[in-house]
Parts: sequence; structure tokens; C-alpha cells
Amino acid sequence: MESVKKKASRFLLDTHALLWWLFDDPRLSRPAYDIIQEPDNKILVSSASGWEIATKYRLGKLPHAGEAADNLPSLLHRSRMTVLQITMEHALAAGSLPGPHRDPFDRMLIAQGQLEELTIVTSDPAFEQYPVTLLW
Repeated sequence: MESVKKKASRFLLDTHALLWWLFDDPRLSRPAYDIIQEPDNKILVSSASGWEIATKYRLGKLPHAGEAADNLPSLLHRSRMTVLQITMEHALAAGSLPGPHRDPFDRMLIAQGQLEELTIVTSDPAFEQYPVTLLW
């Protein structure tokens, strides 16, 4: 009898979920924690999250994110996460999204989630305005 390998699921982390995972913050939900630590799942982090962390750290909006701003590639590698690069298709889709949500980082994650058919891990209720699969 052949064993059936469980199909891996693919998840895209919102920036706050990424930071809460990296720094063991109790605000990370149990379902989010479980999917991130499951070795069969593919956990993706958008390049937009690196941009957001560096920008907000520089502006003083994420004062405790210095380690992430300085060492994000190695932190992602240690956490077995994959970087999702921003493509032209992602950029055009993010720029074309309807609705009032103006945050460019979130708009990019929504576009990437839609185009790449990913479940987005976020606690942000603004994502509920868009046709994407969410987990929290």
C-alpha cells in the first residue's frame, strides 16, 4: 500500500503576523502559529513586507523591529520561509484594486494573494473587503 503525501498549503504572511512569529509575540493567533510551524506548509513573505518593516522602522513606527530591519533575509531562512518577489503583474494588480483601502503594503499583499492563490495570514479586518482567502 502506498502512503499518501499530504498536499502542502501555501500561506502569505501579513507583516504583523511575520513580526509576531519572529519575535514570539503572544498576539499571534493559535491557528496562525500552527500553520507557520507545520513543516508541510509553504510560508511566503512578500518583498513588500521587507519594504514595510524598513520604512516603518526608519520612521520610528516599529521601534522594536531593528533586528528584522537589519537581518530579515537570515531570519526568514532560519524560519524556512520563502520570499515572494514583487512582479509587474503584482504591481499592476495592486495599483488597480478597487476600494478605499489605501495602504500600499496591504494592497500589494492582497494582489499577490489573489494572483498566486494564497491564503493570507492576517488579523487586519481591512483585508475582508477583498476576495482573498484569509486565516487568523
